[in-house]
Amino acid sequence: MTYKIRMKLKSFDHTLVDKTAERIVKTVRNTGAVVTGPIPLPTQKKIYTVLRSPHVNKKSREQFQLCTYKRLLDIYSATNKTVDALQKLELPSGVEVEIKI
Repeated sequence: MTYKIRMKLKSFDHTLVDKTAERIVKTVRNTGAVVTGPIPLPTQKKIYTVLRSPHVNKKSREQFQLCTYKRLLDIYSATNKTVDALQKLELPSGVEVEIKI
């Protein structure tokens, strides 16, 4: 039985997402499945503006930015061996993985 698997990777660190995607691609190719990707999706940026002083100097502000990096992987002709290899793979704690079969 063959599956089509779509994986979305999210993280605040772009190097962590890229290394995780490479590890997934290596393990999937070793099982004989076909992989397309990693496809970089648009980076989501959130900007927060905070007052430096709570009482005076309203014009003095500080800005912080939080970027979310995303990658997309499509796995075609995946077998049970591929699914087992993906389940056994240890991923870093800073990466969120969303899987759709």
